[in-house]
Amino acid sequence: MSNMKKNILQPVKALMDNTSKDWKESNDNSEDNIINGIKTNNEIDTDHPTIVMANRGNTGELTEISFVNSKVAGSGSFGVVFRAKLIKSNETVAIKKVLQDKRFKNRELQIMNLVSHPNVVTLKYYFYLNGEKKDEVFLNLVLEFIPETIYRASRHYVKIRQNMPILSIKLYMYQLFRSLAYIHSLGICHRDIKPQNLLLDPTTGVLKLCDFGSAKILIAGEPNVSYICSRYYRAPELIFGSINYSVLIDIWSAGCVMAELILGQPLFLGESCVDQLVEIIKILGTPTKEQILSMNEHYSEYKFPQIKSCSWSKVFRGRATTPEALELLSGLLEYTPTKRLTAIEAMTHPFFNELRQQNTVFTHRKASTTII
Repeated sequence: MSNMKKNILQPVKALMDNTSKDWKESNDNSEDNIINGIKTNNEIDTDHPTIVMANRGNTGELTEISFVNSKVAGSGSFGVVFRAKLIKSNETVAIKKVLQDKRFKNRELQIMNLVSHPNVVTLKYYFYLNGEKKDEVFLNLVLEFIPETIYRASRHYVKIRQNMPILSIKLYMYQLFRSLAYIHSLGICHRDIKPQNLLLDPTTGVLKLCDFGSAKILIAGEPNVSYICSRYYRAPELIFGSINYSVLIDIWSAGCVMAELILGQPLFLGESCVDQLVEIIKILGTPTKEQILSMNEHYSEYKFPQIKSCSWSKVFRGRATTPEALELLSGLLEYTPTKRLTAIEAMTHPFFNELRQQNTVFTHRKASTTII
């Protein structure tokens, strides 16, 4: 480990030790709150048609649905996702199955019933199934199926050793900010913005925000867990242990996504939560006392070594970018949360002017794995 990294790490070690005990939040839908073993304990029949009584998304109306060809599409500590086909409409859907704690209402379901936007994945139905164990209940969210993700799109360009076209980055980022502007207007903070949670339709170029398992309606004055959001996209105020953050943590994450699309890899590749701050400081420089207090007013340790910031032009040297892109990034990746651009402000940035011109044409073709 370099001396610079050791010097930066030292002041935050005590903070991380003190806050680690408070990282769990009651009914927080983070991965650590889910009981293991969901993948092997499912009651969805993968060989025969499944018929269930389900509630419609948004309205809650009870109706019978049936689906076939159920296949596991993905799994993790959050649960398991099936890909299936609704028999009546012949529509392909994704069914996200998670363990339901009977003591609490499911926050993800509440939020999915609340939202309706072209750039947010749609909840079509939801239903409950009993598990094999006593009192074990699983919530199943029937969602529209989108075949690709921004993560896979980015990896495609890395594999063929090309930069993602800047027009594609504009198109995807604009839609991300559009989705954030919408959910933020409802007081919803997603809290896990990352390329894997940005679905992409390869035939239309439409982006949809998904996975509201960590999302929460933030209420002023109410504390929130600070150990949230995937590490590479975690806002610095979360690393400093803030429990009074705002929806602007999503803006930081969006900036990290944009930088990753340009670079072909995450901008801040921290090996741990604390090391993540080291990586941020290496580019943004050492935060001032005022900036630290803006991130966490209760943080009293300011003895950081003075590291100068690195220019954005140097960070993205050799990459397909523009002055407008770097200016936008500087407004997103800002230590002081209140100085970050809002989602609406980001949408009006000159970086996206090309999308507003009538003669702009986005041509794409379906590749083997993703959209070009």
